[in-house]
Amino acid sequence: MKMVEKFRALYVQIGLQLSRFIEPFALFFMRFMVAKVFLDSGLSKWDGFLSFNVDKYDLFKYEFFCPDPVRPGALQLCNPETLDYVEGSLVVKMIEWLAVFAGVAEVLLPLLLIIGLFSRFAALGLIGMTMFIQLAVFPTWDHWINPASWWAISLLVIVARGPGVLSVDKLIGLDAKSARH
Repeated sequence: MKMVEKFRALYVQIGLQLSRFIEPFALFFMRFMVAKVFLDSGLSKWDGFLSFNVDKYDLFKYEFFCPDPVRPGALQLCNPETLDYVEGSLVVKMIEWLAVFAGVAEVLLPLLLIIGLFSRFAALGLIGMTMFIQLAVFPTWDHWINPASWWAISLLVIVARGPGVLSVDKLIGLDAKSARH
């Protein structure tokens, strides 16, 4: 029985050492990889600093909220018979506002996540975007299994574990783990 206990203690000690060494890098790369997906999408919505790419309005209007063919279960904001909008309507203004909001959030939140500042807040914001995309825009299991579930799981780990020691949050004491000690 002593041999089993020694093996158990050794195994636990090796696991602790591996966690101490690997976790900071794993959390950093997890933050970076999930942030890159959203950042690439966000940057594609801009023609330059504070210059929104107005072609993206059509992406939101006709690909996301008025697709042809209609995606069952998706939020459809256009006239379902004509697949068009009333120009200048409140719905069109709301979609254009949503496009700009998404463009800002998809740049700002990933940048915060990459540097590890307000990381849990940034991850929660991106989880919200992921859920909106999943439930309102692409409500299929195929989209949920790949890629939305991977985004959500990565972001949930960041919310649960924090950004890790390779973060501004840790450096300035905003990480919940460092605030407890």
